[in-house]
Formats: sequence, structure tokens, C-alpha cells
Amino acid sequence: MLFRNIMSHLITILTDYIKGKKSRHGNSKKIFCIGRNKTGTTSLKHFFESRGYPVGNQSKAEKLFPQYKAGNFQAIIEYCHTAQVFQDCPFSYPETYKYLDQAFPGSQFILTLRDSPEQWYNSVVNFRRKCFGYLPEKKDLQRSKYAYKGYYWDTHNWLYNTPEDNLYHPEILKNHYLEYNQEIINYFTGRNNLLVINLANHEDYYRLCDFIDLQPEKEGHFPWKNKT
Repeated sequence: MLFRNIMSHLITILTDYIKGKKSRHGNSKKIFCIGRNKTGTTSLKHFFESRGYPVGNQSKAEKLFPQYKAGNFQAIIEYCHTAQVFQDCPFSYPETYKYLDQAFPGSQFILTLRDSPEQWYNSVVNFRRKCFGYLPEKKDLQRSKYAYKGYYWDTHNWLYNTPEDNLYHPEILKNHYLEYNQEIINYFTGRNNLLVINLANHEDYYRLCDFIDLQPEKEGHFPWKNKT
């Protein structure tokens, strides 16, 4: 039994290593989807998976939030050797993209947007309500065991720092969304390794394929996942 467990662990490590080194497209360039959550990141994940790209394990990545919060981006960088494409936490959080850009020169970054800050805000709130069956307050977020106990509270409090009696303050959340996007656009100004897209725009499917040098499928379109 011990030997079997050791062999299983070694196979997992080897598989992660191979996935991080090479995709079936023969391109090991890292692709980071850095749009905020609820901008179509799950749909983008399914797009890449459907085309054979090795995509990072989201459950493992979410558990890196304490490292992100502590400023230990080296742990995140090491995790990035396990695949080629990454999305969601902590890749959709402020500052992460800067460290990835330095650690993986030549990488490509995709910033996904919604039609408006209001649309993004409503999606965030509705998704929380869908997950809990109601709009959760602090104690509910602290008790939740998603990723780890208190994960929802840790991320919400760190990112938005809203008053406890108004956790979903519209202006604070919408300003966060706008500032995050603008900081990324400013950072990549004058460079060609950032693509800004809205998955609701059909033509952006072809812009993405061109950006990553991928042949588009006939009548191609983005999958729509995690509908709120």
C-alpha cells in the first residue's frame, strides 16, 4: 500500500511537470487570464480546455490565497510550473500579474471585462446569493468551508474592505473593478502581450484566437459557463 501511494504521488508530480512544460500545441508560453472573477473566467477556462491546453487546477490555486495575502508570490510562481493556462484566484487579484510578467517573460495576459461595472457588480452579488441561497453576511462567509474555512470572508475583506454592515457596498465594489482594470491597462501600455476582451462580443472570439495563434473553429464561440 505504501509503495502504491508513493508511485501514485510520483506519477502526479510527473504529470504536472509535463503539463507545465508542453501542451499539444507545441507552445509552452504561459497564458494568464487576469480578469476579475465574474467576467467570464470560467468560460475562458473551458475554452482553453476544449482546445487541449493544460489549465491549472483551480482548487489548488485558491488555497494559495494566504500566500498571496502575505506577499509570497514565489509560491504562486512555483505553482505556475504545473500547467500552461491559469485563471481565477490568485491570478485575478491585484498585483499578481506584475510578478508573473517578471517571472515568465514573454507570457500572454488576457483581461476579460463585462459590459459595465453595474453588470459586473450584479453578477458578483447574484453569484453569492446563488451559492448560499441568500445574500451572506460576515458570519456566513467566515463559516463557509469552500477552499478552506473562512476563505470567502478572507478574500472579500482583503479585496474590498467594505463596512461590515454593508458588505456589498455598490460604489466600493464597482470602483475596485474599474481601478483594477485600469491599472492593468496602464501597466501593459505600449506592449503587445495583453488582450482586452468581452466574452459577450462574438468578434472577440476571433481576436483571442489570433492573439494566441490558434486556428478558430468554424462558427466558433465562447462557452457560457457559471451562469448566474
